[in-house]
Amino acid sequence: MDDAGKVIASGSEDHEPFASPHPGWAEQDPRDWWRACGLAVRKALQSANLRNDDIACVGFSGQMHGAVLLDSHDEVVRNAIIWCDQRTEAQSLELEKLFGRDALIRLTCNPPLTNFTLTKLLWVRENEPQDWARIAHVMLPKDYVRFRLTGERAIDMADASGTLLLDVANRRWSTEVLSKSGIDAALLPALYESPDICGKVSAAGAEATGLRAGTPVVAGAGDQAAGAVGMGIARAGAVSATIGTSGVVFAATDRPALDPAGRLHTFCHAIPGRWHVMGVTQAAGLSLRFFRDRFGVAKQNGRDPYEILADEAAAAPPGSEGTFWAPYLMGERTPYLDPNARAALVGLTASHTRGHIIRAVMEGVAYSLKDTFTIFGEMKIPVTSIRLGGGGARSPLWRQIQADVYAHAVEIVAAEEGAAYGAAILAGTGAGAWSSVDEACDRVVRVATRIPPDQAASKTMQQAYRTYRKIYPALHQIFN
Repeated sequence: MDDAGKVIASGSEDHEPFASPHPGWAEQDPRDWWRACGLAVRKALQSANLRNDDIACVGFSGQMHGAVLLDSHDEVVRNAIIWCDQRTEAQSLELEKLFGRDALIRLTCNPPLTNFTLTKLLWVRENEPQDWARIAHVMLPKDYVRFRLTGERAIDMADASGTLLLDVANRRWSTEVLSKSGIDAALLPALYESPDICGKVSAAGAEATGLRAGTPVVAGAGDQAAGAVGMGIARAGAVSATIGTSGVVFAATDRPALDPAGRLHTFCHAIPGRWHVMGVTQAAGLSLRFFRDRFGVAKQNGRDPYEILADEAAAAPPGSEGTFWAPYLMGERTPYLDPNARAALVGLTASHTRGHIIRAVMEGVAYSLKDTFTIFGEMKIPVTSIRLGGGGARSPLWRQIQADVYAHAVEIVAAEEGAAYGAAILAGTGAGAWSSVDEACDRVVRVATRIPPDQAASKTMQQAYRTYRKIYPALHQIFN
């Protein structure tokens, strides 16, 4: 990104998908992220014939909540247990008993959930004692990549908020949680605000990526906070709805707003002195990918398979004529906090087509995200604008479905790089291109498209949402 906010080069490289050795488990090899990072950075530099001394600062983003475990020689002890892993229900219940649910929310602004890093650490300690004995350092995914680039152990406030080890209100590690759960503070990296410079590219990092040794590097942010920065979600009233593998509704706040029931996450924002609340759907884009992978796509002829699925879905009317998808493929966070929730396709008749089912999947994800907006209403969190991000924002049909389900106009920003764009804004702020993240967002984030809700379709969707809300309680009776 240049100092006007224009993307001048990009590069990408695939890494391996997550492994699931048991139902509900999800693991990845952190070394594969570093391999892919080195190749992607070189591609970005080469695509615009950039010299490495053209780069003023490097920013970071990545998946949240994962547990990367290193030994005293900085070798990976075991595969990282990543954000969507659901194996730690017993550890979550242990924490609830140890602290009391309300007390833990008071200490960390969040309840004990299977997704958070602390529960993963406790699982390894209890189930893999030989591995636990080797652990000298704990990091989150992006911070491992930055460690390989710089040799520094660091984490930002936003990503640290998702560990269940941070005193979110006071932006520091919680000594009480660490002490009571038996986690040594020496295992954890140093805390920084997202635009703070926390290291420089090392000689080894330069060799792997092609960047110049000595280039400053900022702390960056987890994917949701960085993605929100990239969409200009900086001040109260601004909300984003992102459909990636998971789905997230994210609202910036001036205070650590708490949902007493713990249905929303309250985290530090990537903007110093700011917080955010967010609700999470575990299997948002994953739901459509699941359908694609299990049930196939019509002949592609070089077209994006998701475009073909959307064409099929567009042939079905709003509301899918009574077909519903409950998107609980990986348990669910908001609003149910239930790792044992299971997905379901409900309401099928002999007259329904593939198009009805695909549209029902897309609508079910939007209904699930609307659950967060419902909680925002209860908490009196203002919603003045909604900006869409992730793969769901690239689908015209999914954009319209979201506008209709949310009963609110939605916006698409000009830059489509999401969290990477936000990471670059944080790097630019760290390098002094802008005086603050707020100024950067005001100057470089631009709305490209605004989609209003279709009034007739939205009325249908509000009625359907009331039916959708009855599905989980019925499923819970079956699978509990």
